[in-house]
Amino acid sequence: MDFAGWELPVQYSGVLDEHRAVRSAAGLFDVSHMGEITIEGPGALAAVQQLVTNDCAKLADGQVLYTVACREDGGVLDDLLVYRRSAERFLLVVNAANSDKLATWVAAHTPRGLARDASADFAQIALQGPASRDILAGCPLLAAARPALAGLAFYHFVEFTLEGAPVILSRTGYTGELGYELYLPPALATPVAEALLAAGRPRGLKPAGLGARDTLRFEASYCLYGHELNEMTDPFEAGLFWLVKLDKGDFIGRDALRARKDDPRARRLVGLALPGRKIARQGFDVLAGDQVVGAVTSGSFAPTLERSVAMALIARQHAGATLAPLMVEVRGERLTAATVKLPFYSQPALRA
Repeated sequence: MDFAGWELPVQYSGVLDEHRAVRSAAGLFDVSHMGEITIEGPGALAAVQQLVTNDCAKLADGQVLYTVACREDGGVLDDLLVYRRSAERFLLVVNAANSDKLATWVAAHTPRGLARDASADFAQIALQGPASRDILAGCPLLAAARPALAGLAFYHFVEFTLEGAPVILSRTGYTGELGYELYLPPALATPVAEALLAAGRPRGLKPAGLGARDTLRFEASYCLYGHELNEMTDPFEAGLFWLVKLDKGDFIGRDALRARKDDPRARRLVGLALPGRKIARQGFDVLAGDQVVGAVTSGSFAPTLERSVAMALIARQHAGATLAPLMVEVRGERLTAATVKLPFYSQPALRA
């Protein structure tokens, strides 16, 4: 299917088969559609600090930070990853749908010459699942990365060379499982993917597409831009309080976010469990009695949990101890929805 101008696979062997492979063994994803922006030179750290809500000053070389970039009014432009390569070299990894928007916005808000849209320099391959570390260690083509694997902590990365070209190996992910990403020149993407598949098939590795990527991230309750996040939503509404460091110093949107943090009119993101197998899709109304109090942002039948669940942005006063039972209107039928804690699925080994 077309996704932000990229031709991307929805599925290979089937969404459920790929989903289960990632939960039990591993899946290989081509995520080269993600955007990359470099900020390099004197003043790079100060520039990045102005752009995002989280505190990049706390990063060490080789560390990754999840954060958001906001408009002046606090609306979310994108959620992104910040890689600190050195005090004067940062890599921002942004969502494909926002890549051009973010590249233009970053250039407009950084000193001339610091920022560059480097998306064309990178392909990105994600290897996700409990067997991912063993598969990487057993891949002969990636032997140069092997010494760093055992000690590579969650949200950290290492750099090495492959056939004379620079490669970044990071340990983050979007599935709720142990996982890794490889940022590499596009010419190396095919041979590396083939080498990983050859090393991983005996361990249960399967190629996986957009369908499984979405069901996996949804079970782990990760936000998806265009669903839980957009320019009309602030990070507090999406439950991302921990990404906003109001005391770190000035950044774009800081004053608006300070005012919106405790706004009683704000919405809150909640998890909902529905009876049976009917699915609450994005945009379906959430009601308390006869009053519409919010809308579903993402919904699916969760394969691992074997139940229908949804995330929804609802009026703040209905997000805690609800004043009335919540219902979701699914194709004209009102289904009683139980509020459940997020994330729907968590794996302690993810951070081990």
